[in-house]
Amino acid sequence: MSALDYNGQVVVVTGGTRGIGAGIAAAFLAAGAQVLVCGRSEPGDGQAEFFRADVRDPEQASALIRAAAARFGRLDVVVNNAGGAPPAPAATASPRFHAKVIELNLIAPLHVAQAANAIMQEGTGGSIIMISSVSGTRPSPGTAAYGAAKAGLTHLAVSLAMEWAPKVRVNTVVVGLVGTENSAGHYGGEEAMAAAAASVPLGRMATPLDVANACLYLASPLAEQVSGAALVVHGGGERPAFLV
Repeated sequence: MSALDYNGQVVVVTGGTRGIGAGIAAAFLAAGAQVLVCGRSEPGDGQAEFFRADVRDPEQASALIRAAAARFGRLDVVVNNAGGAPPAPAATASPRFHAKVIELNLIAPLHVAQAANAIMQEGTGGSIIMISSVSGTRPSPGTAAYGAAKAGLTHLAVSLAMEWAPKVRVNTVVVGLVGTENSAGHYGGEEAMAAAAASVPLGRMATPLDVANACLYLASPLAEQVSGAALVVHGGGERPAFLV
C-alpha cells in the first residue's frame, strides 16, 4: 500500500537491536525508511544504523535524536521501545530496583519524546509511538513497578498527544504475549511457552512483526487522525480465570 511507503522517512527505534525492537526496525527498513536504533549491542550488517546511548540519561537521549536528524537531515518517526524488567517481589525488591524499572520504562521514553518533539515542531511534524504492555492494564504480580510504569506510559502518551498537537501525533501500542528469541527462557521452557500461546484467543503469541505492523499503521497517513490512542496487540486478550 502506498500509504505504508516510508521512502524518504527517518525513523528512530530505541532498543532496536533485538526482540520486538529489532522487528520494528526491520519492518520500517523493509518499507523504505532510513532507521537509526540504539541498544546494548550493534545490529548485524545490512540492518539499521546504530547509535550507542542509554536513554535513561536525558543528555544521551537527546544526543540520539540529534544524531538521527544530523545524519539523515530530518526526523519523522520515533518508536519508544526500550524497556523491560526482571521479575521481583514488590515486598522485598529494593527502592533502587523499583526506581530503575520506572526510570527505564517511563522516564526514559519521556526524555526521548521531548527531544523528538523539539525537532518535529520545527519541521513538518511527526509521529511518536510508545510501546506499552498489557501489564499496565491488569494486575502485574511479580513485576508491579513495571506494570505501573507501563500504565503511566500509556497515560503519558495521551497527555503528550494533546500538548503537542497538531504537528506531532503520539500513540501507544499495548503489547500482549509476544514470542521472541528469548521467550522460552522467560516463560519457563518450550512446553510452558506453548501452553501460554494456546491461551491466546487467536491461537498464537504475537510476533515482533505483528507489533511492527501496528507501528507502521500508526506512523502512516492511514492514521493521520489518530492521536492519543492505544492500539492493543494481544490476540484477543487473556481468558478470565473463571473460564478455565
